Amino acid sequence: MALCVALNCVAAFISFPLPFTPGLVTALTLTLSLTAFLLPPKQTFIVIAIYILLGAIGVPVFAGGQGLARLLSPVGGFYFAWLVAFPLLSMAKGSEPNFKRYAIADVLIAVPVTYVGGVLSMMFVGEVGLTQALTMAVLPFIPGDVMKACAAAWLGVKLNRALPK
Repeated sequence: MALCVALNCVAAFISFPLPFTPGLVTALTLTLSLTAFLLPPKQTFIVIAIYILLGAIGVPVFAGGQGLARLLSPVGGFYFAWLVAFPLLSMAKGSEPNFKRYAIADVLIAVPVTYVGGVLSMMFVGEVGLTQALTMAVLPFIPGDVMKACAAAWLGVKLNRALPK
């Protein structure tokens, strides 16, 4: 679990901004998916909660800003949605490593749940309408999130087959 927390902290800084949204394209969603594929749901939740807590108290682990201000910003909903999205993904992964199941579960569960959190915070904190929130929190991220889901699924299968049970 500690290794997953550390991996998520590092992955957050593999990121770049888009000019029309406060959200960043980041490798963090890849490592959050990988966490879900490697750990059971409860441990996945704990890893994400620790990551968020570290950032909330000011440890520099968030891309784009630190502390409670980041969590209360228009992108804060993404962070809170991860507490639901990735434990659900962990529940849906099944008992045997399977690339297709992992990738489909990620794209159909974790990605949309994450987007719901992002859209809600963009609308309520960022004070924008639904169309603008979708443009800022969902549409530009879909291709990259599908690719990251597939990469995490591939890595998750490889690691689950290689690691001792």
